Amino acid sequence: MLAVAMVVVLGAIMSILDVTVVNVAINDLAREFETSLATIQWVTTGYTLALATVIPITGWASARFGTKRLYMISIALFVIGSIAAGFAWSAESLIAFRVLQGLGGGMIMPAGMTILTQAAGPSRVGQVMSVVGIPMLLGPILGPILGGWLVDDVSWRWIFFINLPIGIVALFLAARILKKDTPKRGERLDVLGLIFLSPGLASLIYGLAKGAELGDFTKLEALIPTVAGALLTIAFVFRALSAKSPLIDLRLLKRRSVAAASGTMVLFMAAFMGAMLLMPLYYQWVRGEGALMSGLLLAPQGLGAMITMPIGGKLTDRLGPGRVVLVGMTVVVLSVSGFAALLQHDTSYWALGSVLFVMGLGMGMTMMPTMAAAIQTLVHDEVPRASTMLNIIQQVSASIGTAMISVLLANQLASKLGEGGSGGGGGGEAGGGLGAIPDAVREKIAPMMADAFQHTFWWAAALLLFAFLPALLLPRKKPDVPVADAPMPMH
Repeated sequence: MLAVAMVVVLGAIMSILDVTVVNVAINDLAREFETSLATIQWVTTGYTLALATVIPITGWASARFGTKRLYMISIALFVIGSIAAGFAWSAESLIAFRVLQGLGGGMIMPAGMTILTQAAGPSRVGQVMSVVGIPMLLGPILGPILGGWLVDDVSWRWIFFINLPIGIVALFLAARILKKDTPKRGERLDVLGLIFLSPGLASLIYGLAKGAELGDFTKLEALIPTVAGALLTIAFVFRALSAKSPLIDLRLLKRRSVAAASGTMVLFMAAFMGAMLLMPLYYQWVRGEGALMSGLLLAPQGLGAMITMPIGGKLTDRLGPGRVVLVGMTVVVLSVSGFAALLQHDTSYWALGSVLFVMGLGMGMTMMPTMAAAIQTLVHDEVPRASTMLNIIQQVSASIGTAMISVLLANQLASKLGEGGSGGGGGGEAGGGLGAIPDAVREKIAPMMADAFQHTFWWAAALLLFAFLPALLLPRKKPDVPVADAPMPMH
């Protein structure tokens, strides 16, 4: 199982690090291609849209082609997209190649999770989730550090080329280690569901991203795609509940553990990922730090997560996920509230690092145990469908959270500094305006900017509190007889 875990973690590292590595290079890419931040940000958003589009077909593709084959195809497609992005000659070409990357990257995590959970069995799901969760938690920490170093000392093109050696090793090990699985030829793709869901999610994320860029979700450019995406997604829900073989089996939500885990993940990921957007921006805008130093200052969170990830996994298998998640979420809420209370223009880095470390402790006991709560009670064939659904929830919730928090921050900056202070155009333009101001001006407005960050952290803390409602319904004891094991003797 450890060998299988190593293969899955290699693929996960590529797809997760890529997101955070690119984020730290956005300003350099804008200068390289002589374009605006509003345009170059689609290097990130295009990747997210591709993820949201391809994740729904992963469950069908796993059954149709075999999970091992799908996993290797996904890694190969991701590496090809990475090489192409490294040779990009314009902002438009880079965005297009990032979409190609996303088409492969979107299937790496759910396929890898399916391979690992089926290899481990239900009795070790908690430990398995901890293994997969390591790159998911360390990616936001190591990504900015690696990206800052590559951009400053090597070349921005190497933030993409670095995926080539990792991908080659991952493909070689996957071919040697992963067991061959037999495709199920009887599976049919729910084409109507795909027509509803993939464009629906893409339109919804586009509308939210546009609203964040404009700083106003009510403008037609943001409102129309958001509403259209919501309607298509609702249409998919009705389709999924009535179809014989739906694209995503929403009927799994009839189980209390799956529904509670999904609800917890929606609210928690939206709030937490939104909050995590704020800290590197605070370091760069308020304190004037560079991208590499900002990444180093975020490292304490990764250290905290590394401590509690294996502990949280073992406690989940022994005590049940409900108790572990409630403790972890309490720690995260207190940490986010701590930022809201402590954040000033001159707050000690030691104090901020301590709070980040505690937040990492809480995060390590929250996200993976929540996913384990949904998977523990599923039979073998349901695991791929559940993994696909949970990955979609995770991706869409994170996109919604970052869009929402960025708008809240832009509005706070506008109210504290005036329209000119926020760039007059939401989160993306705010970053451009504040990142370019002279140090002398920054020192004068730093207290007002810190106040804006404080208020935004309070919003994130409030949203996190709502996640406790579904978390209270998570199972608080280990299943006596795992459902996943029960049908096997009958076959």
